[in-house]
Amino acid sequence: MSQISDVTQDSELLQHDGELIQLVTFHIGEEEFGVDILSVQEIIRLMQITMVPNASACIEGVINLRGKVIPVINMRTRFNMPAHEHDNNTRIVVMEFGQKIVGFLVDAVSEVLRIPANTVQDPPPVVAGIGSEYIRGVGKLNDRLLILLDLDNLLDEANVNMV
Repeated sequence: MSQISDVTQDSELLQHDGELIQLVTFHIGEEEFGVDILSVQEIIRLMQITMVPNASACIEGVINLRGKVIPVINMRTRFNMPAHEHDNNTRIVVMEFGQKIVGFLVDAVSEVLRIPANTVQDPPPVVAGIGSEYIRGVGKLNDRLLILLDLDNLLDEANVNMV
């Protein structure tokens, strides 16, 4: 079993000490995204989300997860995609990075993947309408592309005020 270490900060690619990187993948619209598995705390079914007045447009609201109030970001709104009716596949991916815990509202969670680090390339200037500043890289997997998100930039650029 390969040991997976933290992402190297001085490289534009996702680089790990081992040859594999482990990701949690999810769908927003037709696009498939991935985040480092070490950032994912848990994946939960859609639960009641309480709206917060005067919050950023991409903040769906907050949830109470075992006594912790966690802001939930609607990723469709964050990426300027059209609204979508929630269904049985809708999930909240609870992420922890730095001192922040945030939920991402996504259309569906796909799988946990291990991909070779050498299949990840620098992002082009624009991918799926998302600026490259939000993307760590693009992984090529057989017949599909996987957009690897940069969580820090994604939240900082949104001016997301954590509750």
